Amino acid sequence: MMDGTQTGIRYPWDTPPATGEAIEVADGVIWMRLPLPMKLDHVNVFALDDGDGWTVIDTGFYSLHTVEIWKALMAGPLAGRPVRRVLVTHHHPDHVGMAGWFQTQHGAELITTRTAWLFSRMLTLDNQDVATPETLAFWQLCGMDPALHAKRAIERPFNFADVVYPMPVGFKRIRQGDTVQIGGRTWDVHIGNGHAPEHATLWSRDDNLVLGGDQMLPSISSNIGVYATEPEADPVADWLEACERLERLARPDHLVLGGHKLPFTGLPTRMRQLIDNHHGALVRLEKHLTSPKAAGDCFAPLFKRAIGEAEYGLALVEAMAHCMHLWHEGRATRRLRDDGAWAFGAI
Repeated sequence: MMDGTQTGIRYPWDTPPATGEAIEVADGVIWMRLPLPMKLDHVNVFALDDGDGWTVIDTGFYSLHTVEIWKALMAGPLAGRPVRRVLVTHHHPDHVGMAGWFQTQHGAELITTRTAWLFSRMLTLDNQDVATPETLAFWQLCGMDPALHAKRAIERPFNFADVVYPMPVGFKRIRQGDTVQIGGRTWDVHIGNGHAPEHATLWSRDDNLVLGGDQMLPSISSNIGVYATEPEADPVADWLEACERLERLARPDHLVLGGHKLPFTGLPTRMRQLIDNHHGALVRLEKHLTSPKAAGDCFAPLFKRAIGEAEYGLALVEAMAHCMHLWHEGRATRRLRDDGAWAFGAI
């Protein structure tokens, strides 16, 4: 995690909106916050005034509690006017969780990237009572702690559908180079990657606003992980490519409205931090791998803090992502250990 408060990053608001309340961050743009039942305990959502209704950016987890919060927001800050469109920046459940509710219960149109919709729709239909054999095998390849592996092999895993409302068929696609009209502004769509495939960011042509989702956060680094769905992936390369491309668009006066933490300015500084953060982590990891190790043995150089059981899964897939990046770049070898884990060694 990196804190940019001393290096050009500024926070125009030091206090987020309370649950059920909103802060106007620009003309016709309101910022709201929804709770999450995890260490990162919130997600930011935004509503843009389209005159006859609203476009909502991201939606929070689906739960009965979140439904009640949204009803209060729609009656209060949204002034009883309808939510006509929902734009989802990426497929993670804290962003897409309520999209199907808005579609089904309020007739809203869903706007997102094709990959985000396909992942969301697929994962809502994939309910598992226990971890799949492929997932268990992948965790072993990562070098998951054996006791934790045994425990998670018999526990019910997290299912996307636990916190994502059923999604009906149908959405409107956005992609790189598109423009969309929202809230009296023309927005350019620029696609990020690494944290989530085909992650949409929107850049206003008419003022200094950027809707950043989780691609550009001010004081934490977005999780970058390799999963059993694509065990040979290199999301660190995807992340670096996207950040370097988006960095060229960044201006110091851009007001970035991100998925977590506070809206901020100083985007060129933050984009450079996001890039350098991972290059630094890769150098530390390379030194750590002078003797071969599994991803599960690489938390110390990457995170520099204790990792508890609650964060273990995200830490494991992020460690695997960085090990895999070194391997893809020819900076590390890998061999299969007797315990079934990949051992990565620096070259």
